[in-house]
Amino acid sequence: MRISTGLILCAGFGKRVAPLTNTTPKPLLQIKNGTLLENSINFLKKCGIKKIKINTHYLSDEIENFIKKKNYKNEVELFFEKEILDTGGGIKNLANNDTDENFLIINPDTIWKDNYLIEVEKMKKFYFDKNLSNILMLVNKSRSFDKRFKGDFTLKDNLVSKENINNYIFTGCQILNKNIFTSINKDKFSISEVWDKEINNKQLYGIESVNEFLHVTDLDIYKKLSS
Repeated sequence: MRISTGLILCAGFGKRVAPLTNTTPKPLLQIKNGTLLENSINFLKKCGIKKIKINTHYLSDEIENFIKKKNYKNEVELFFEKEILDTGGGIKNLANNDTDENFLIINPDTIWKDNYLIEVEKMKKFYFDKNLSNILMLVNKSRSFDKRFKGDFTLKDNLVSKENINNYIFTGCQILNKNIFTSINKDKFSISEVWDKEINNKQLYGIESVNEFLHVTDLDIYKKLSS
């Protein structure tokens, strides 16, 4: 049940946190004692991840300088996207540039705490026991710090679906096998396209998180979380 490679998605513009992101990429915004990106890297290392791949685009030099300054360069590899490939395309590109088959993927917009480590282990066990291609960590919207979130998914018996009323949201953590992209012949696409296809085939699974969901949605939430 070992996954050695983790992916962090850092190519976005972070427009909802402007004007802070006019000069600083969103992953490098400070939260308490460190940046969002630092929190994500340290979390993946605690998960047993040995190699970390990060996609960049907007203000990529800032992220590159940060990696060098923090001496992460021996364990972190950066991949610059000349054109933003969206979430699905970004993951596909990172995965295809690695020999591993399975990847732990996180979004740095979420504040990852040690409480999540047990849930990642549960997710890994379910993923490998059931021989899955994709599993999401979901949380009931009632546990979200930002109460404006609307539910995107329904989770029942670990099977993810979309109903008329949905109470679960994606935490930003998933495990994925690169073979899930075999039938996708384009480079730029949203990961939601993959999820919708898996949902239609009743093959998308999830693990429920019981932690408070802290996510830097916009400037207002960032100010509250960083105060």
